[in-house]
Amino acid sequence: MNRPLLFDSPFLLGFERTRDLIERAAKAATDSYPPYNVEDGGEGRVRITLAVAGFSADQLFVTVEGSQLTIAGRRDPEGAGAGERAYLHRGIAARGFMRTFVLADGMAVEGALLEHGLLHIDAHRPTPADAVRRVPIKTAG
Repeated sequence: MNRPLLFDSPFLLGFERTRDLIERAAKAATDSYPPYNVEDGGEGRVRITLAVAGFSADQLFVTVEGSQLTIAGRRDPEGAGAGERAYLHRGIAARGFMRTFVLADGMAVEGALLEHGLLHIDAHRPTPADAVRRVPIKTAG
């Protein structure tokens, strides 16, 4: 991916990580399975809801590594249990998935709830206290 011209400015120092996060988020936005919602819960709360029909709790994995939230679903191999059912139409996706979200600094995942085929993941970012720090000035000599 080409580097946006914005990050080549000599006035933006140390923003390489931000550029990488933007590139990662843009790549993740191209995935469309499974469908999801992101809700603003107010006061720094966010709820991500994924439609995971057909997945059980033991087939879903929610992990946080650094600033990346990863939700994965793994189904049994296609051959397992195939002799049990004969489908005339199969419209519910049976494939596994991995969806990632980039979390802002200080954001923490509180928990996950599987309910009626929807996986809800709640995250919260406490409001930081505004602080002004005075920088001492030294004199030469």
